[in-house]
Amino acid sequence: MHARLLASLAVLVLVNGTISSEEKPAKLTHMVALPDDLKWGDAPPGLPPGGKMAILDGDPGKAGSVFTLRAKLPDGYIVPPHFHGTDESITVLEGSLGIAVGDKFDKSKIRYLPPGSFARMSKGEKHYVMCKGATIIQVTATGPFDITYIDPTDDPRKK
Repeated sequence: MHARLLASLAVLVLVNGTISSEEKPAKLTHMVALPDDLKWGDAPPGLPPGGKMAILDGDPGKAGSVFTLRAKLPDGYIVPPHFHGTDESITVLEGSLGIAVGDKFDKSKIRYLPPGSFARMSKGEKHYVMCKGATIIQVTATGPFDITYIDPTDDPRKK
């Protein structure tokens, strides 16, 4: 009986369009980013030199803006122990991203993530990374992007 009621309601919604004229779907904007179309630039000054970045969507500098970017990192690239002011989701696309949690760099604690892997670092979670081979990652977070190094002498902006 319950299934029949749901089926009838579904038919009414399909026939009438929507249950309420106030509930209109949001306008969708289609966007495609092909690898050859990406515009790579140097990583921002808060990250160690040598990395490249391409913004896919959003604005990493704008508060409250959800953004997605790609980072192209060379073999042996290290980001010393740090944390961010918002959650960060990382997908490994190429290479091997080594990641560990903690406030002191310890190579023995690094877990290397192969392509297809996903990692999520919570706001304020202290972590560090090291790449094995040329690595490309995709990062989604909410702006503004920030990075705070545990040891201020690791901060490339202060060198």
